[in-house]
Amino acid sequence: MYSPNIRLLVFCLAVMSGWNCQADDSPQVNESKRSEKQTTYRNLVYATVGERDLTLDLMLPENVDSPPLLVWIHGGGWRAGSKKNPKFQSFVDDGYAVASLSYRFTDTAIFPAQIHDCKGAIRWLRAHQDDYGYDASWIGVGGSSAGGHLALLLGTSGDVESLEGTVGGNVDQSSRVQAVVDFFGPSDFVLRGKTQPDRAYTTKSGSFALLGGLKHGKVAPEMESEASPATYVTSDDPPLLIFHGTADKTVLLDQSERILELYQSADLPVELIVLDGAGHGGKSFFKDEQLHKIGEFFLACRSESSKER
Repeated sequence: MYSPNIRLLVFCLAVMSGWNCQADDSPQVNESKRSEKQTTYRNLVYATVGERDLTLDLMLPENVDSPPLLVWIHGGGWRAGSKKNPKFQSFVDDGYAVASLSYRFTDTAIFPAQIHDCKGAIRWLRAHQDDYGYDASWIGVGGSSAGGHLALLLGTSGDVESLEGTVGGNVDQSSRVQAVVDFFGPSDFVLRGKTQPDRAYTTKSGSFALLGGLKHGKVAPEMESEASPATYVTSDDPPLLIFHGTADKTVLLDQSERILELYQSADLPVELIVLDGAGHGGKSFFKDEQLHKIGEFFLACRSESSKER
């Protein structure tokens, strides 16, 4: 379990690369909304898979030149959920552009479709940064539960060919992200099979379908490893901030402790914030205090990355 003596590392970013991304086509907007503080583009199509459009919402702060970009990935057990009302939306008031993604659910496709979609969205966002006026050379990403898992995987699996895919094209763009915030997302499905088999191998958890359990009648060990962010931790991964509750029975705290341990072993910047008595989600994770910590985290990461340029 969590120990109050866990050392919290100083946030930094070791390597930063720049992209000069231009797109010839003009923005295609299904619905847009302008307020005094932000402009919102809804249902921008970042890819079409079969006959289905994959979309994202984009929120831009008013009167901010080239705002840095944050990306939110919603939860819902990889089988439900919505990109509406992203938890990062308040950061638009702090001068960030915020994108919120949709991705394929397990009733349509199993892993790795979901991470292929997320990486396709990151590439699209880089390819279209000049069209919308934000700066995608630095991208911070976050998500809760299933979205936390996908955010972690974006962070740890940079340049892992099998997880890149070609969803949406733009394959000349990088899918790497530069900072990750994870709210109680699974990090190691192999570990989950040992400490939480009642969920890992039953329909109580969406991961059973994600990893092919419904399709094949069982979860293959190689799928557990392939889908685990813990599998891919290397010394060039981005800084990580984690939130988890002690009373979470859906995704056990050991999942966040596992990725914390791996990050610390690799001497990577990481912090685990444990909320006493919090379960799987809830307002306590998104109070002003937590949002302030996230804002400080992103600011520190951006500051370190700018020093590396």
